[in-house]
Amino acid sequence: MSDVETKNAVITGTMLGIEDHGIFTAFVDLDYGGSGQGFGGYCLGYPPDSKKSGNAAATFIQEVLRLADVTKWEDLKGRPVRVRTTQNKVLALGHFMKEEWFYPGDMKND
Repeated sequence: MSDVETKNAVITGTMLGIEDHGIFTAFVDLDYGGSGQGFGGYCLGYPPDSKKSGNAAATFIQEVLRLADVTKWEDLKGRPVRVRTTQNKVLALGHFMKEEWFYPGDMKND
C-alpha cells in the first residue's frame, strides 16, 4: 500500500444515488488545490428485492455532514475538510479543525 498522507481539501461536488445493480452509494468530490480525488463508492444499502438487508447509509451520511459542519447534504459543496489518503484511495474524511475522523471501511453493513 502507498504511504498515507493527510491533506486539506474543499468539497466541490456530491452524488447520492443508486449505482449499478441497484446499490445505494454516495460520492464526495474533493479538490486539493490543483488536483482532486473522490471519496465514497461504498455500498450504503441494497435494493429492496435483495436478500441482503444491510444499510450503512445513515452512518455514512451523518458522519460526512458532521465532519463538514453542515446539517444538509446540499450544503456540503464549498466546505473544507481533511482527508487521509493514498495515491489510489481516500481512507478517511476528517474535520478541518478538530482531530475527528471517519473511516467508512470500518462500517458494518449486515
